[in-house]
Amino acid sequence: MSVAPNEEDREMVHAVLTGQAGAFERLLRQHQRLVWLLVQRLVREPEAARELCQEVFLRVSRQLAGFRFESRLSTWIGRIATSVALRHLEKQRIDTIEFDAELHDLGHEDTPAHLLDRAQRLQRLRDAIDALPPMPRLCLTLFHLEELPIAEVAALTHLPEGTVKSHLHRGRDRLRALLENHDEA
Repeated sequence: MSVAPNEEDREMVHAVLTGQAGAFERLLRQHQRLVWLLVQRLVREPEAARELCQEVFLRVSRQLAGFRFESRLSTWIGRIATSVALRHLEKQRIDTIEFDAELHDLGHEDTPAHLLDRAQRLQRLRDAIDALPPMPRLCLTLFHLEELPIAEVAALTHLPEGTVKSHLHRGRDRLRALLENHDEA
């Protein structure tokens, strides 16, 4: 299922392609968070992630004329970002990603004991997520933390929706098992 591009996407692409002043910078600002999220979730080193984000936008600038408006512009750019990051992982043979999770305030007072407990839980969560393979980890991040619909996750990761659902299901099961095993230890 693809989401049709909106008029804003058409105007943005037209502005960039016709060389309007500041148009590419607006495109970059609008999509840099998504690109950074996708790339840094798949690539461990921050410096490599920064370089890959630059590569993504270079590719966007070179390939924008070929954008066919069959999806939203953000989806198309996200596909490029995912592809660039996965290609980097293949070259580096890296099978883990850094996950910068944030736990919501659980309503406890911010006493030193509660802050330490929350920090320990956050570290256990990060460790468990780091133990997941890259694609389940990315799917979990996009669906649960970024609250993207499954169709959008599928589009960004180049995976069929059924495969995304499978990664989500198995990833949650594996994450639950890892956290339970840690709690029992």
